Amino acid sequence: MFTGIVTAVGQIRETRKTGDLRAVITCPFDPAGIAMGASIACSGVCLTVVDKGGVAGDAWFAVDISAESVARTVPGRWEQGTSLNLEPALKLGDELGGHIVTGHVDGVGKIVSVTPEGDSRRFVIEASADLAPFIAPKGSITVDGISLTVNDVTDQPGGTCHFALNIIPHTAQVTTIGAAKAGDSVNLEIDVLARYLKRMQSLRG
Repeated sequence: MFTGIVTAVGQIRETRKTGDLRAVITCPFDPAGIAMGASIACSGVCLTVVDKGGVAGDAWFAVDISAESVARTVPGRWEQGTSLNLEPALKLGDELGGHIVTGHVDGVGKIVSVTPEGDSRRFVIEASADLAPFIAPKGSITVDGISLTVNDVTDQPGGTCHFALNIIPHTAQVTTIGAAKAGDSVNLEIDVLARYLKRMQSLRG
């Protein structure tokens, strides 16, 4: 379980096929604090640590990424040199600063536009028709592992939707979204509460 509060940005140092796809990710963590078998969200994807090394501030960890995870996430996201938002799993007693995030990506969205709005930037992202019913104004959504609040939603022909987010300077500075631009794709995870409410509604129907 995660909160969508990114603690560091890492980079894929190397990848290789071992049945699944194995990625070695560099990070500014202390390897002594990374447990074998621990979960780390990598741009919104919950992955298990299978190896680690380095020193404090210049560490690395390895993860195995299944074909299912590769297929459901942004194409090209698992290539060497790619930067990733990192968040270790939530510990009992930790502050829930964002919202409840499972680390299971529901789909891929596309950034429609990025425009300045005061000191912040307004992102408009397109979500597919199967995710659109779960996205609501003032609700939560996870974008590349970042917990964000939806400002507004505009339904589109064909059942898709455009939803708007406000990215403050701090978020842009400490996550990969600061370098994102129109046309880029992002991993999306809908609010788990919305998922259960939709299921309850369908059962009543």
